[in-house]
Amino acid sequence: MSPHVLILGGTTEARELAAVLAACPGVRVTTSLAGRVNRPGALAGDVRVGGFGGAEGLADWLREQHVDALVDATHPFAEGITLNAARAAAASGVTAVVLRRPGWLPGPEDHWHMVPSLPAAADLLPRFGSRAFLTTGRLGLAAFAHLTDLHFVVRSVEPPEPPMPQHTEVLLARGPFTVADETTLLREYLIDVLVTKDSGGAATAAKLTAARHLGLPVVVVRRPQLPEGADAVPDVARVLDRLGINSP
Repeated sequence: MSPHVLILGGTTEARELAAVLAACPGVRVTTSLAGRVNRPGALAGDVRVGGFGGAEGLADWLREQHVDALVDATHPFAEGITLNAARAAAASGVTAVVLRRPGWLPGPEDHWHMVPSLPAAADLLPRFGSRAFLTTGRLGLAAFAHLTDLHFVVRSVEPPEPPMPQHTEVLLARGPFTVADETTLLREYLIDVLVTKDSGGAATAAKLTAARHLGLPVVVVRRPQLPEGADAVPDVARVLDRLGINSP
């Protein structure tokens, strides 16, 4: 029987893995999307959209669909999904791998302030000025809603939903972004401080370079810890190694 691999997707790495697995003879691949983006790009293999009903529902799906391996390639901050995936894999006896791109690291000229959460980031902002460029995603704006004396420029792939800060400008855009573009944005909007999550990857890293060149402080939210025992690898090649699948 052909091995069946379920990818919990939504990232560039998940898309790349699906394409590689779909090209492997005898491998069936299904990518599951949470459905938070209205127009996801085309994916190789089978695609399902929507939740499973927690860890128990996912474990049932793994059994019913005869899944042999589960690859959690969700966003590094999808903490709930990652925990459910680990629990479901353990309950169903399915091999599990977490695909996580490496996080960002500050250089000697960077002015980074690492914090454990979005509320902690909000607590710091008044120290740095009155205009913040917020690139933490559209679902976390409530943590900043009480900061009525600050002006926020928020960038998101899809329109954010309230609650959000009183003084907010929304920029709808999808990466990758160039350093020149990010530098222009920071200057034109008179940004005092950049706020971001440690998502890693190259698609949105240019803002960090632009902030460095302009000498701006950057508040960086640390990634949540992986569940105990989670097996994390940094790239598609390592996933294939762990699953014992040869790339075409």
